[in-house]
Amino acid sequence: MRYPRLTRRGSGGPAAGGPNVRTARLRSRRTAALVAGGAIAATAGIGLVSCGSDGSGGPGLSGTAAEAGPKLTIVDPYIPQPAKDGIAAGYLVVRNDGDTPDRLVAVSSPLAPSAALHETVDNTMAHLDGIEIPAHGRGVLARGAAHIMFTDTASPLRKGDIVDVTLTFEKSGSVTVRVPVLGMADRPGDPGTPTTAVPVVPGGDTVPNTWTPGSAGGVAGHAGGHGG
Repeated sequence: MRYPRLTRRGSGGPAAGGPNVRTARLRSRRTAALVAGGAIAATAGIGLVSCGSDGSGGPGLSGTAAEAGPKLTIVDPYIPQPAKDGIAAGYLVVRNDGDTPDRLVAVSSPLAPSAALHETVDNTMAHLDGIEIPAHGRGVLARGAAHIMFTDTASPLRKGDIVDVTLTFEKSGSVTVRVPVLGMADRPGDPGTPTTAVPVVPGGDTVPNTWTPGSAGGVAGHAGGHGG
């Protein structure tokens, strides 16, 4: 038995499909859209954080890349007073606290028109193309081993003089250090002689003289403690 469909009229309630029902449906759809949009925005926000930050508040790789390069320090550069005029030798240690190796490839100085890296082997000097500076290691220029050789020096050197020497590295660029002239037998760290440790700042800056002749030393493992 089929019953006729009843259609409600008047104030007894809204008719099916009436204005109030359509308004409720529109509100429901808008709410669903807002919820979906919020979920998408939240997901996008997570993606941006993961791409733009390494958890330290800065760019993802720039900090790591900067820390991975060489971190060089010139330790105890010195020139012993030469036994005769016209020639001199320079010694130092290059310490690398970075994760990347470097290489000392050239030296120069207004002291002499010729400054080069040499090595003493069986009392014979040989030219060197460079000195390796390993990561977390040292490159040592010392008596009886690798050293800087100055030939045809412009003037006699005496204890207490200061010589500007420019060191050029493969990765860290050039830096000019002020090198003291010590007594013939003196070495950094000996009583009454200076010790020095200056960081390399790429860009060719001159490292100021931070020692005074006669200041007490005593730091072990420097250039004066190697070689013969």
